[in-house]
Amino acid sequence: MDTPVDTPVEIPALADAEELSCDVLVIGGGTAGTMAALTAAEHGADVLLLEKAHVRHSGALAMGMDGVNNAVIPGRAEPDDYVAEITRANDGIVDQSTVRQTATRGFAMVRRLESYGVKFEKDEHGEYAVRQVHRSGSYVLPMPEGKDVKKVLYRQLRRREMRERIRIENRVMPVRVLTAEGRAVGAAGFNTRTGRFVSVRAGAVILATGACGRLGLPASGYLYGTYENPTNAGDGYAMAYHAGAELTGIECFQINPLIKDYNGPACAYVANPFGGYQVNRHGERFVDSDYWSGQMMAEFAAEIASDRGPVYLKLSHLPEESISALESILHTTERPTRGTFHAGRGHDYRTHDIEMHISEIGLCGGHSASGVRVDDHARTTVPRLYAAGDLACVPHNYMIGAFVFGDLAGADAAQYKPYEGELPQDQLRDAHELVYRPLHHPDGPPQSQVEYKLRRFVNDYVAPPKSGARLSLALEAFERMRADIAEMGARTPHELMRCAEVTFIRDCAEMAARASLARTESRWGLYHDRTDHPARDDDSWFHHLDLHKSPSGSMEFTARPVAPYLVPVPDFAPTGGASRHLGEVHPEAVATAGARDAAPVSSAPPSGTVPVTDPDRRGPDHTGAGTSPRLLELLALTEQEPELTALLPYLDDPSPAVRRSAVDVLTETVPPGTGPALAAALRDPHGDVRATAAASLRELVETLPAEPDLREGLAAALAEDDPVVRAAALDVLRALRLGDAKLFADALADPETAVRVEAVRALVSVDAAEPLSRAAADPSREVRVTVAKALANVTLGKLVADTLDRLTTDPDALVRAAAFATLAVTGCSTSLAVRAVAAQGDPAWQVRSGASTALSAAEARVAVPALARALEDPNADVRKAAVLALVRHSAIDEDARAALATATADSDADVRAYASRAL
Repeated sequence: MDTPVDTPVEIPALADAEELSCDVLVIGGGTAGTMAALTAAEHGADVLLLEKAHVRHSGALAMGMDGVNNAVIPGRAEPDDYVAEITRANDGIVDQSTVRQTATRGFAMVRRLESYGVKFEKDEHGEYAVRQVHRSGSYVLPMPEGKDVKKVLYRQLRRREMRERIRIENRVMPVRVLTAEGRAVGAAGFNTRTGRFVSVRAGAVILATGACGRLGLPASGYLYGTYENPTNAGDGYAMAYHAGAELTGIECFQINPLIKDYNGPACAYVANPFGGYQVNRHGERFVDSDYWSGQMMAEFAAEIASDRGPVYLKLSHLPEESISALESILHTTERPTRGTFHAGRGHDYRTHDIEMHISEIGLCGGHSASGVRVDDHARTTVPRLYAAGDLACVPHNYMIGAFVFGDLAGADAAQYKPYEGELPQDQLRDAHELVYRPLHHPDGPPQSQVEYKLRRFVNDYVAPPKSGARLSLALEAFERMRADIAEMGARTPHELMRCAEVTFIRDCAEMAARASLARTESRWGLYHDRTDHPARDDDSWFHHLDLHKSPSGSMEFTARPVAPYLVPVPDFAPTGGASRHLGEVHPEAVATAGARDAAPVSSAPPSGTVPVTDPDRRGPDHTGAGTSPRLLELLALTEQEPELTALLPYLDDPSPAVRRSAVDVLTETVPPGTGPALAAALRDPHGDVRATAAASLRELVETLPAEPDLREGLAAALAEDDPVVRAAALDVLRALRLGDAKLFADALADPETAVRVEAVRALVSVDAAEPLSRAAADPSREVRVTVAKALANVTLGKLVADTLDRLTTDPDALVRAAAFATLAVTGCSTSLAVRAVAAQGDPAWQVRSGASTALSAAEARVAVPALARALEDPNADVRKAAVLALVRHSAIDEDARAALATATADSDADVRAYASRAL
């Protein structure tokens, strides 16, 4: 049993350190670390995974994930196009060899994750439902049930064959990587529950500690109310630096749009495919920049500061079914507290658009371009030291890139055996002093006060817009704070952990300030905006800016030319060449404002949330399961990877709470026979058990074998009174190809709309045109809209065409809009094109937008004049649809190109951007 969090601790002797040994040491149990451990073990290495919290719920991924931002799916996107997009988004400062690893290996990683049970959104035929959210490239793959990704990964770590190779040490926090003979040989840290000092000897070390999310201070003032996971305090940045590794791009900050006063994203990647978008207070789209980049954030910040602010994520114009679907995703995945936050303010997406703001600054490779320098196998500049995930500088790498580089690191590191020499005693002593120093003066300033002061200086002096004077003041402040940090007091292991994190934050703050001072230009939009050097200077600064710790302990810099590209990108032509050593970067003189003996002179005018609960304070045994002996038995059984026979008594227990927990254990361990057992649980007499079983079946659908017993159980569930059960059964039958047209068609008579919607999707999967045609007369608008959209994925025939013809005259506007939009895929005959032209006068903007979309597939002589007129429509979405339709005609029709030229001056940013791209 772990020591309670608040138990005082005495300073252990260095000689009493617990020494561990492994082939591969993985530090951090989040996205990249979990994958690194799995791959290294699969390659035969003995792996030690250290996590300062608990791997089951650690890392940014445990907070939920609503989608993949960079899925390069064959047939939907090309790796070279993705590499070019990332290059442009990062103003050309990229190592394309690393970005290309994500581009070329990402699809295999999606398939690997899917084999584990991670569920990505697919259409009725099982194809990945990749969305185009940016104005070029379709890379966004939604994950409607992404809240369970970490649970799925933990289940893989606990597989028997993995447990034989992977030792997990939870509540152990490394503070330094140990080096000897010019390479990484292990690490030193301590147990955050017992306070015991721990040393590790290893053949290789993989850092996967995530971003430095706790760098700037959120506008709310809450230390842990950060955009990024607040447990990510820059641990790996500091460890890599002190181990002698090079870091790069540290001046390129991460800054994101987020919900005002709430530490979470507005989730535009989820909302945009449903029809949501970002607008100013007048309802105008304003972002001209294409990719989520520093330039986009600069436009965002400028709009907020102007008389057109504030900025909103607009959802109030969406129909009820779209808002309900968004709520079901947004309130359960990326931030489960989001619904509570909105409810507390009396806000509803139906009546309120979501006010957005700008996050505090942070360091992150996955969402920006700052981190430890790595090559295309995740190797750092220190031999046998690797970095992966948000810690590594692979620009805009996101979740899939973290998995890819975790996999690369694990595969390469698996070749090494444990270091056999003596661990460096001087480094161990320094680490010991770093950890236990606060115990020497337990009544010293508490960590929270020191950290608040430190991060307030970051906001005051380092956050953009930057200037040499402010950055120099920052360095003075950070130097003074060494004394404050040295005097911090602590009494418990948990407080020691927080104090160590403050030292990491200070290291990262100094790196950010010095790197920003060194790069004497502006680049990456808001990420590195120097008011005293406002222009981009490619002649001097088309370079990576690398930093490292010199033998004397000072921070030194090198300007490294960008290597020649693998994928050519217009406007950028790197040639490589020799690096330029910059040495130390010294602050400017800021003791006085101007010369002391000079009189003042005039200058020319310029030219022109809810607080986050500390997860570690929940304690190691927090389960929320209560104290029932049967529940405790189940928890113990989970760690033993039980067979189904061991769980059956719990699945039949008289207590609904025990049965529900047994379903959870079954879902986590997935022994043979799980599918039929979960299908049986769909018929449980208690609603909570049934709902849990339904959610589990949806979660595991990619990994369950399509066996007859499962089909029989799911088919029987279709007769249950619970509509949640019936909808889930249909969904799983469709996904596993276990149903047929008759079974699905019978469900069209179900009294519940949600069940009939699932029946429509299932019928599409078997190309059942006749029952779909009948469903087009369903009394529910939602069902008819689903049919109209789904017909785009059904093998075209006369029945499908006749059904679409009928739906374009439906009495409901949203049904007509969906039917017209589907014609862009199925084809728009002359008679339907005439109808679409007439529909451009419809009172509902949704119908006018759908009609314009339909005309993209009509003959140009009919479509182009009508689309040119639609460019004058008062609704921006209609004009956007008209532009996109004209793009399809522009290759062969000069009038279409002329119409697009007029749209380049449109007041809406999306309309302008799509028209400009087409020309």
